Parts: sequence; C-alpha cells; structure tokens
Amino acid sequence: MSGSAFTEFCAAGLWPGVGPLLAGQLLDAGITGPADVTVEKLRNLPKVGASRAERLLSGWIGALPVYDIAELVVPVGLPARTAGRAVEVLGAGAAGVLRDDPWRLLELPDVRVVEADRLAVAVLPGVGRDDPRRGRALVARALVRAARDGHTAWPVDQVHAALVADGIADPGTAVAAAEETGAVLAVEDGLLTLDRYAMAEAGIAEAVSRLVATARPLAPSTTGRRTRRGAGEPGDTELGDAELDDVRLDDVQRSAVTAVLRHGVSVLTGGPGTGKSRTVATVVRLAERHGKAVALAAPTGRAAKRLEELTDSPASTIHRLLGAQGMTGGFRHGEADPLEADVVVIDEVSMLDAELAAALLEACADGTHVLLVGDPAQLPSIGPGRVLADLVESGVVPVTELTTLYRQAEGGAIARLATGVRSGTLPAVDSADREVVVVPAGSSAQAAHRVAQLVTDSIPRALGVPADHVQVVTPVHRGPAGTIELNRALKARLNPGSGTVSGFDPGDRVVAVANHLDAEPVGFANGEIGVVSRAADRTVTVEFASGPAEVTGKALADLRHGWAVTVHRAQGSEWPAVVAVLPAEAGGMLSRPLVYTALTRAQRHLSIVHAAGPALARAVREIGARPRRSRLRTLLAEEFAAAGDRPEV
Repeated sequence: MSGSAFTEFCAAGLWPGVGPLLAGQLLDAGITGPADVTVEKLRNLPKVGASRAERLLSGWIGALPVYDIAELVVPVGLPARTAGRAVEVLGAGAAGVLRDDPWRLLELPDVRVVEADRLAVAVLPGVGRDDPRRGRALVARALVRAARDGHTAWPVDQVHAALVADGIADPGTAVAAAEETGAVLAVEDGLLTLDRYAMAEAGIAEAVSRLVATARPLAPSTTGRRTRRGAGEPGDTELGDAELDDVRLDDVQRSAVTAVLRHGVSVLTGGPGTGKSRTVATVVRLAERHGKAVALAAPTGRAAKRLEELTDSPASTIHRLLGAQGMTGGFRHGEADPLEADVVVIDEVSMLDAELAAALLEACADGTHVLLVGDPAQLPSIGPGRVLADLVESGVVPVTELTTLYRQAEGGAIARLATGVRSGTLPAVDSADREVVVVPAGSSAQAAHRVAQLVTDSIPRALGVPADHVQVVTPVHRGPAGTIELNRALKARLNPGSGTVSGFDPGDRVVAVANHLDAEPVGFANGEIGVVSRAADRTVTVEFASGPAEVTGKALADLRHGWAVTVHRAQGSEWPAVVAVLPAEAGGMLSRPLVYTALTRAQRHLSIVHAAGPALARAVREIGARPRRSRLRTLLAEEFAAAGDRPEV
C-alpha cells in the first residue's frame, strides 16, 4: 500500500524539490518508500550532490503531514493531490482528524460522498451508513453546496431532502447532531446556516448599527458641532454646506455627498455614465480639504487603481487595506486594531461577500463615515451573501441612486447600451464612431475565429487600441469560445512560446484563480490580472496592478492564461477595449446581470461577438438576478429596532 501511495505522492509534485523528471528516477536510485528517503540514497539520484540531498530530505520531512494523508486516501482510489488539499483545509494534523472522522474529508469541495464512505470503511472497519459522524458531515455539505450558489442560509426541508438522497434514514437526527457541534445553526423561518455565515451577517448588522449610532456629522448645516477629533485638533474645521455650491454636481449627486458627510454608513449606486466617479471624487476632495483621513479601497487591484486615478488619492485592495495575513484568511485590522480613517470609501461593493464585508465594517472605528459604492445590476459576489442588495433594500441607511446618463452627450454608446440592458431591454446599437460593434457569428467555432481577428488585427488597426489593452470576456471555460481554447489561440498569435515555467512565458497575460496574499514582494488576490515579466528557476514573476509577485511552488497551479477570462473574473475591472463573446453553449446560463457585467467592462470600445441567437434578448428581458437566500436584511431590521437608532434616510 505505502509503495503505491509513495509513488503517486512523488508523481503529484507533493515532495518539494522533486519534479516529474526526478520523481521518475527515484526507483532506479532504490527509493521506493519512506524508509528509503535518506541522504545516502538521495545522492544516488542524477545531478544530486550532498547539498541538494540535504535539501530534498528537509523537503520530505516538511511534507510528512501530507504524506500521512496520502497513505490514507490513495489506497481507496483518491488522487494523491487530495492529501495536499486536506492539509490546507484541516491543518497539519489532518491525518489524525480523518482517522477519527473520515467524513471530514467532505469539507474538500471536490470529494464525493462515495469516496468519503470508502475511506470510512478503510479506517473504521464495521462502520455503518447511520454513523452520526456521517450524518452531520452531510448536513454541513448540503449547506456548503448552497453557499457555493451564493446562499448564506438554506431551508431545513431541502437539507432533509439532500440527506435522504445520500442514504440518511433519519434526517432530523442528523441535523440535530450537526447543531450539537456548533458549526450548524437553526435560525428563523425554518432555515439552517453555517456558523461562519451567521457570524458574518450578524457582524455586518452590528457594525452598521454601531457606525450609524456613533458617527457625528462632518457637514452639519448650522449646528457647529465638532467632529470626533476634538476641539482644537488639526482638521477640526467642519465641512459646510456652502462648499457644495462650488462643486459641479446635480441635486441627486449633491444629496449623495451630503449623506456621506452626515451619516455613518451610506450607499451610492448607479450604472455607467451616471456620475458615480465625480460624486466619489467630490467626497474625497471635501474630506481631505478639511484634514480628514480618507481610506479608499476596492475588491480587485484594477478597480483600486481606477479609484485612485479618479480621486487622485491612494487606493488599495480591501485585503491590503485590512492587512491580510498571508494564506490564513485573517486580517491585522479589526475590532481590536481598527483602521485609522475618518472616511472609508469602498468601490465595486456588488463583489463583497458576507465574510469580507463583515471584516471590513468591523475594522471601521466608532465615528467612521463609510461610503459603499456599487451597482446592484451587476453579478453578485462569488462568495455567499447579497450584501449590497440587502443594504439597499433594508432602508436603514441612506441610498442614493444616480440615473441621469451624462455620457450620452459625448456619444456614450456603451453607456446607452448598458442602461438599456440594466432595465431589461436590448436596444439596437447605433454607434457611428464604432464605440460599440456587434459581430454576428453562426457557431462557437466561428465566434472564436472572430475574437482572434478582433484582438490581434481589427481593433488595433482600425481603432488604434493595442492588443495588450484589449480584454476578452466569455461566460464559459469549455468549448471553442471558452477561456481555455481562446487563451490557447491568443497565446499562439500574441506571445508564442514553449511555456518556460508551468506553461508560462515572459509576456503572457495571466489571471489568478485563488488568493496568495503572502507571495513576495507583493501578494495577489483571486481575479487579479497581470503580465509575466520573468519565467525562470521554477518561478514566474507577474506584474499585477498592485505590484509584482513571485509565484512558485503550489501557487503556480492557481495561475491561468488571461487574455480571455470569464465574466465573473472580469468583474471589478475595466479595460480600454473589451471583446465580449456570447457563444451558443452559454445560452442556458445567460442572465441580465451577466450580460450587463460583461458589457460594462469596456471603457472606450466594445465588440460583441454574438453567437447566442435569441437566447441573448430573452435573457436580458426575462432572466434577472438568480435569487439568493440570506439573513442580512432581517438582521439589519432587528438590530436597528433593538437599538432604536434608525436614521431618517
């Protein structure tokens, strides 16, 4: 058994320093199992001297927690890589955890119930399907699967149905066992939730209530009240209403600025071209003019860079603002060490899931004024929750929606098209200046051909936008017009190469598919797009918007080529030119938010490669945001009712 596990462990790249070539040479050196891993035998490997043999031995010792799991999972038919993921999820003692409760393996997203059952039979002879450990694991699994669809809570009857489908004869007992662990909670209206999401949404509600109650107006009309800095301190001058008379804003935009200056939490929404940027810039300028400390952030590096350019003030990703602590998921700033800011402005809030929103708001000190800027018509967050929508619908904080389309006077074909889609219509494209171009395609293969032509020839030649300023977005990964095939074709045309390190060459555009905030010298977050500047010595250096990052080891598996990305990964970023491809195979997943998000990634030019037929118009007309179950709106109402501090909004 151990020989098979050992072989697969090495072949899977789980032994640091042992690549595919060296793994294939272990047998000839007499290394067939853990007992053979000695400096003497390692020196028998080709081109391995004493120094490298010592490093390989150290790497083996460090990887033993992973190998211990490989010895459990490989014999029951699971790939060795499962062992590495188990350590990431369950910790260094994962082998012991799985020996005590093999169904904890279901906490890994790609493990099937039948596979966890096989492990249980192997490590717990005579165990039955009615074991309470199995039942409670399946309850958690049902809630985790709901969370992947964006829900922070799920009806208990649907959890029961999932349990019955997995062979649980008494779902009620299984749910009760899960509740006893504290990881699963029963809440109002027959819902179940994982404690992490219950805590997150409760934390958001409490933080919003606290900030509303403690904020003192930065712009009282005539009261002369002071800010929380205290009398006589620098920046003590109040922001007067008269200052807004000098700013070129319409009445609705002015009301948004006033809301920020007078309330602890406020929301600004609106589509492209409605003046959100100008309004935010005014807030920042007025606050800074009076010595207020302003913190600006957005979920992605590109969105933060755009926010910085619009306001002429430093901005960062939310993770960087909070002081993300490597891969642990924790943050330096929180309730015990809040942000040092009088005003916090967060852009692209539609991307905020419940847990990140909770971390952000809990890190805002009493008296901080928070402006949340976003567009509810875009796709919701990848993580569970509907934070922006719940805040807007709750009625507990001021919400200003900008609707006047100012870009129309300047042409604004992209803004006009987006405004139509936002309201559920698909207007005809009328763009003499070719700001928007629709390129029909009869099939996905033809669509892919059109995309390559547009990126590498038509757009650079006809519009003067270089290919490195053009981004392709598509709803799908698979198929001729999915990210995989499009990236293969675009690399061959734009940056051909052998793939020096893990398939990447200098000049390649890449996208991150996981957080690696501990990468040196500057970490990177899921969804960030950058360009490879160096690929050598098993390391890829990527220039992201937030700075360079050296990507090596297991982190390389979390990079993909990025000339073409999914609409979800494009969210939060904009490019001078965008090619939005809508292939036939995407018809079933098209929705108004997805189409709207795809179109609004473009700043100066938008090419729509349309191969979806009538499914596009039907999706825009009929398929709105897919409903998500959450508890935040209810919790906000309860929190404000209990505190008695609902503001006049």
